[in-house]
Amino acid sequence: MADDTQSDHVRTPEASRASVRTAKGASRVRMSAAQRREQLITIGRQLFAERGFDATSIEEVAARARVSKPVVYEHFGGKEGLYAVVVDREVRALLDRITTALTAGHPRELLEQAALALLDYIEEETDGFRVLTRESPLLIAAGNFSSVMNDVAHQVEHILGAEFKSRGYDPKLAELYSQALVGMVALVGRWWLEVRKPRKETVAAHLVNLSWNGLSNLDAKPTLITRPGR
Repeated sequence: MADDTQSDHVRTPEASRASVRTAKGASRVRMSAAQRREQLITIGRQLFAERGFDATSIEEVAARARVSKPVVYEHFGGKEGLYAVVVDREVRALLDRITTALTAGHPRELLEQAALALLDYIEEETDGFRVLTRESPLLIAAGNFSSVMNDVAHQVEHILGAEFKSRGYDPKLAELYSQALVGMVALVGRWWLEVRKPRKETVAAHLVNLSWNGLSNLDAKPTLITRPGR
């Protein structure tokens, strides 16, 4: 009995290390390669949203996933690869939301749907929005907030182009106005993400009020009061 009691309470360093390894192994969940990849993407998304690209390390991604660094490298080749996958998914998710939302026939309703789709995304996918709006590293060529907004603006451009043509305005200016409208909604969305008031529908209504009522009373050939003739 004395020997059994001693073996329970007095352990060699080797036995202690073996016990720790066993405990760690028992708490680690076995995953398929596809499941592990999804887990790493989810963790990367959280970390990039919290800290940005530069402040996120492969070590921390691996630690949160309870895997070794080589596992992360095996799936993505490095931090840049993981970031690119995360951003690409967010770009597609946001564009899909906006494209799906644009179902109305009237231009004002389309503006409302586009504004609400973006605000819905900000509210429901906050981490994804933070990833897109953070500074992107130069080595990541595709996928940042600016490129996403450009894609959205091109969709809005088609709506405005048809509206301009029907009213006798120059349809070539639709691109300029679409960039202005989408930029306005995007910047308000970043502000609203932090304050979360007023409620989303109220924000969308005011955005559409400003853009639509301004568009409905456009001057065909606007000029500057402070610099006439220029």
